[in-house]
Amino acid sequence: MAPGSRPGAALLLLPLLVLPAAGGGCAAEGGPLEPFDALYASGVEAYYGGDFAGAARCLERALRSRRELRAARLRCRRLCRAQVRLAAPGPGAEGDLPFFGSVLRRADCVRRCEEPRLGAVSRHRAAEEVRADFQRRVPYSYLQRAYIQLNKLEEAANAAHTFFMANPEHMEIQQDLENYKSTAGKVSLIDWEARQHMEDYSAGVRHYDKEEYELAIEFLERALKGYYSEDEDCQIMCEGPQRFEEHEYLDYKAGLYEAIADHYMQVLLCKHDCVRELATRSGRISPIENFLPLHYDYLQFAYYRVGDHVRALECAKSYLLFHPDDDDVLENAAYYEGLLEGTLDPATIKPRKEARRLLRRHKLESHLLQVAAAGLGYAYTEPNYWNRYGARQDEHSVPSSISSEPEDGPRLSLTKKPMPKPDRELKEGGPLLYSDVKFVYNSEQLNGTQRVLLDNVISEEQCRELHRVASGIMLAGDGYRGKTSPHTPNERFEGATVLKALKYGYEGRVPLKSARLFYDISEKARRIVQSYFLLNSTLYFSYTHLVCRTALSGQQERRNDLSHPIHADNCLLDPEANECWKEPPAYTFRDYSALLYMNADFEGGEFIFTEMDAKTVTASIKPKCGRMISFSSGGENPHGVKAVTKGQRCAVALWFTLDPLYRELERIQADEVIAMLDQEHLGPSEMNINPKDEL
Repeated sequence: MAPGSRPGAALLLLPLLVLPAAGGGCAAEGGPLEPFDALYASGVEAYYGGDFAGAARCLERALRSRRELRAARLRCRRLCRAQVRLAAPGPGAEGDLPFFGSVLRRADCVRRCEEPRLGAVSRHRAAEEVRADFQRRVPYSYLQRAYIQLNKLEEAANAAHTFFMANPEHMEIQQDLENYKSTAGKVSLIDWEARQHMEDYSAGVRHYDKEEYELAIEFLERALKGYYSEDEDCQIMCEGPQRFEEHEYLDYKAGLYEAIADHYMQVLLCKHDCVRELATRSGRISPIENFLPLHYDYLQFAYYRVGDHVRALECAKSYLLFHPDDDDVLENAAYYEGLLEGTLDPATIKPRKEARRLLRRHKLESHLLQVAAAGLGYAYTEPNYWNRYGARQDEHSVPSSISSEPEDGPRLSLTKKPMPKPDRELKEGGPLLYSDVKFVYNSEQLNGTQRVLLDNVISEEQCRELHRVASGIMLAGDGYRGKTSPHTPNERFEGATVLKALKYGYEGRVPLKSARLFYDISEKARRIVQSYFLLNSTLYFSYTHLVCRTALSGQQERRNDLSHPIHADNCLLDPEANECWKEPPAYTFRDYSALLYMNADFEGGEFIFTEMDAKTVTASIKPKCGRMISFSSGGENPHGVKAVTKGQRCAVALWFTLDPLYRELERIQADEVIAMLDQEHLGPSEMNINPKDEL
């Protein structure tokens, strides 16, 4: 329900600022590997020049070049690790020479290995902005458009899907995917940048949820093997160039050991963070909580269900390396040991070697980082990499058949983990403040959390007046900075802010009393929301928007899109992962949302809540004059708007925050305008809020 796409999110609408490749165009392959940033620049240049075949060719090569660059570096560093062992320093003044000699030989080995394929190292130092584009999979957005122009619909669908997996908030691509599925019958899409260990993990969990334990074991074991392989690669890649954030490299005057310590601490931080890197989905910032231990947690129970008690105990003990105080798994381990008594000694079953090795290394890295922080002045705080009680509830349900196990049988440890603690105590049912406001449904009746439906928030006359003034103050687009913000090509989207309304009223372009009505009803809505949800601190406006969606004639037949795709208001909804990532570019500071409807004389346009899969509808609400739906803004309330197929649907959309730092700037300016008008005795609208209106 965001008021519009974030700046820069609607990719392809503005040129990307990258330098064109030397010589222009995409040169023929041959010789050293062409830098991926130069190929990318050529692809973008070709795209905006209308050369879609050239754009596709260069972008494909840019993506391939980046993969080959990483593969070459991994191969050479791994080879030179094996060929040149680092020598231990010896005693005496010359004792350091064997060690530094081996360092020099390894560096020479890496250079001689890489140079024939890569050329000079400096050729492959891409700018931070370009690396960020590849991390966010921006080239695939260009590729999709180029493929469409070339009539390569299958490739276009896969490119769009690959981009979308790292950008689930991107509504334009989301709509493109729906079009591919409906028009081309393309249902099975390929993520060309999929991380195999994560794909296997997700598949394993899906099989587990279906109680297909043999298949769950197969995929989860494959995921573990892939994870440890990726961990080794991550460790090796951290040995590349590092950024020195606290000083300019050219002005660097550190001594030998200071310089070594500076660089090594950067490398060590990178290696230590591989745990987070391998648990983070593409394009996201936050990792999947407790990712590696969860493999062993699922496996210990799956092995029990197939009768392999030895491996069940082995995986339970492996999990306990990370969480030695987990009561559920401790009980499970004891139960498995009891099942094995008389056949073998349970003490001979040890945690898996790879888990012990990784955890031992991770603890040593942590120790070194903390020593450096204490003695050398580095800023470092150790994160909780194995957090069991993260901010997001675990998305995987325990099969219902577990409840039929005997009381002394094993349990998946997730079953007893507490729900994540919200930032505040969640309440509802407070007074509605105004005698004419009618309660309709609460959260339970709307099949969700922190939801309320109210009627008669404004009168029929106020709806008509607000609707009349809307046509005078709305601009095509979102009305906030004059930019269009279409969520669908089948509707016209228009809107205006409170400040715009008051400005038009002050200038006499609309009746001032009518313009102030917008301001007053939004304040009334804010007070109702704050009171009903029993908030113990002030609720501030984050964004206020009067918005109308109008069905375009001739474009409604066979329509299968939404007027506003399913999303959440303060996090990035990721239906594939059943997660909502509370991180930028989402409006993470938003806490509550509300929609106050102005009319019902249109077709379609129902407001819907869904599960986090963005498909399963949990509640559907038909707008009408004076009706208001309000809800908390997080991942617990995914929502969207069904297609408006006839007429015009208008509403006042409101987003609120509990953090005064994120108060709406235009609202603050509007408050100043209102204060000025009151001083001039121009008076409020007829629905000015005063105590006599309250219960």
